Amino acid sequence: MILPLLFKYKPYVFAGIFIITSLFILSALIPRKWGNYTNKNCNYQICVSNTGIHSNILVPTKNNIYNWQNYLSIDKIGIDTDTNYKYLSFGWGDKDFYMSVASLSDLDFSTTFKTIFLPTTSVMYVKGYQALPKNIEVKCIHTDKINYLRLIKFIKNSFQLDRNRRIIRIGNGHTSNAGFYAAKGNYSILKTCNSWTGEGLRKADINTPLWDGLSSAIMFHFRNGCENQE
Repeated sequence: MILPLLFKYKPYVFAGIFIITSLFILSALIPRKWGNYTNKNCNYQICVSNTGIHSNILVPTKNNIYNWQNYLSIDKIGIDTDTNYKYLSFGWGDKDFYMSVASLSDLDFSTTFKTIFLPTTSVMYVKGYQALPKNIEVKCIHTDKINYLRLIKFIKNSFQLDRNRRIIRIGNGHTSNAGFYAAKGNYSILKTCNSWTGEGLRKADINTPLWDGLSSAIMFHFRNGCENQE
């Protein structure tokens, strides 16, 4: 029954798909904020990385207003014995997809289908770096103290805690300098890894696309809003 109807209304089906796709693309190009939103006193660095699928937020392990070592056991993030990490990368996403798919070659139909169409358990992915990675796309900007701390609070609030108010490590990452942690919330087509990044950046008053479902769209709108900063 369905197949004959699809053939009968084929032009309308393709037109609908084209319109919906065009709206998503247009929404990815449109910023949420227009005009001048320049901040002053921007002394704190925020970076975003793009793996092609996921976007991640990178911040210094410590600076003069926050030290992640007071929240995370840095030496237990992964199995790397050298834990002199200057930066930490944070990502949020579907638990099964994030933990089983290290690259596009690892994709399978079952995991991909559940990730796209079903609400699923989420996970936080934390990765330590001794320097900003050069093998993936990374962009950095600066912000002020208030907005920086708002972002830090958002990231911390994304972790699920045990009854003793401690984060819950659930597995090793895809590399020796990374690990997975239990996260709050469910992943869905309406709340993806990239929309999590977008939400965090908006907490810090950083511009994001109207539709932030694509990591490339996040990177496109990730620009400096500070005076006297490159």
